[in-house]
Amino acid sequence: MKINIGISETSTRKVVDELSKLLADEFMLFTKTKNAHWNVEGIGFHGLHAFFEGQFIQIDEIVDRIAERIRSLGHFSLASLKDFLQHARLSETIQGDHSAVSFIKNLSNDHQSLIITLRANIDLFATEYKDYGSSDFLTSLIAEHEKMAWMLSAHLNDKLTSI
Repeated sequence: MKINIGISETSTRKVVDELSKLLADEFMLFTKTKNAHWNVEGIGFHGLHAFFEGQFIQIDEIVDRIAERIRSLGHFSLASLKDFLQHARLSETIQGDHSAVSFIKNLSNDHQSLIITLRANIDLFATEYKDYGSSDFLTSLIAEHEKMAWMLSAHLNDKLTSI
């Protein structure tokens, strides 16, 4: 059943297309954060293991909310690894070794990329597509990613950079 929420089907499709790319990027970031959680090595391992776990749990919740937003717009969400790989703008590759610094730099850069993408779509969703709900939704995601990026970057300003 098609829903009527006052947004044209053309606009809804464009919003869903962009949300699908975001969903794929978030799933990619979730996977990379899991990788860091499982494979980080070095001094401070235990604390970083727990830190990365907290972040992947938060990203998993974001993934779920994006998929549900897509469904609330009357479309189906991407749900396969193949689809995520085809639609993601973020690379699945971690550059560097399994050190905390490598993981933190990679994840921080990905969060920053997502923030820039989110920021670019907020006005587009509201002004061009008249989807104020999705625009507001993206605004809430920016704040979450800004905090996660800050938490990651704060580790680089600590003693880890001298190790």
